[in-house]
Amino acid sequence: MLRKWLSYGMVVSMVGLVACGEGEESASSEVGGEGEQTIKVAHYFAQDHPQNVALNEKFKPLVEENSNGSLTVEIYPDSQLGAEEEFYAGVQSGTTEMGVPGMIMQDEVEKIAVAEWPFLFEDYDHVQNVLNGEIGDELTEDLEDIHGVKALSWSANGFRMLSSNQTIESMEDLNGLRVRTPNIPNYIELWERMGTTVSPLPIDEIFTSLEQGVVDAQENPVASVRASGWYEVQSDILESRHMFSPNMYVINAQFYDGLSEEEQQIVEEAAIESAEYQFELMENSYEEDKEYLESEGVNFTNPSEEFQEQMIDAAEPMYEDFYAEFDWAEDIVQRIEEEAE
Repeated sequence: MLRKWLSYGMVVSMVGLVACGEGEESASSEVGGEGEQTIKVAHYFAQDHPQNVALNEKFKPLVEENSNGSLTVEIYPDSQLGAEEEFYAGVQSGTTEMGVPGMIMQDEVEKIAVAEWPFLFEDYDHVQNVLNGEIGDELTEDLEDIHGVKALSWSANGFRMLSSNQTIESMEDLNGLRVRTPNIPNYIELWERMGTTVSPLPIDEIFTSLEQGVVDAQENPVASVRASGWYEVQSDILESRHMFSPNMYVINAQFYDGLSEEEQQIVEEAAIESAEYQFELMENSYEEDKEYLESEGVNFTNPSEEFQEQMIDAAEPMYEDFYAEFDWAEDIVQRIEEEAE
């Protein structure tokens, strides 16, 4: 399972040289067996986003301290190593050792898309129960064979909501609204079914597109609205919670295999602990982010029960298509729903 708690005591106690039968040194099980190495970690979140905070406050110090300096971590936020497609391609090729993408790989690794199917998760506890358990492992089981990257841990982008330049209170208000989404089929289809006009754009183009009126709205978790400054060019947020959006700590499989066993354990546990911390930051930050955005003049609208049901009903045909296309889909959805009970 991705979420396997490893022992720091075991990791630290085995650091150093291990004598073999003939007095030779075993490089395969030592920390630092291959000399000092740098792990570049790329992602698209802003500097003060909980994802970047967790990487800097947990992942980087844990790896560097527990490897006794054999591993150095460099973190590149805010699409510094390219937009999501670019930095993820870098992790695949090995020019970048690690990344924290969203579910960009879902076109080819089909089960990963389940994590972003609409209106599927109830709250953060439900998400963590699913993604940190057997279902989460099942969703990533083909990732290494298809893309050459290893999944280390799931992290939280958060529950997605719609920010816009007008108040949205009904399905009629969504009709014809120009909405930016990622270039991912499930996102595009969902918002087309909601009646909007969809414009898929990279995340680093959102601010300019909103500012120039190319689009009227975008959908992302509230933490991203605040951290990326989109509230400066948006007046309203609809608390639609239409989809939970996870991210994933991934590492180039070849680079990972080249680490010593102890270094692998250190990296895995640091990723798990960092992601756990990031989940906590994301969940706890919502009310603070909301209060801050309201102080900046952003109006929050909680959809009425009728409006929420209408949005869920609009998404329902997507599940009929999922079940028809994938023979495993209905079973996974049922098991995910059972985790909330």
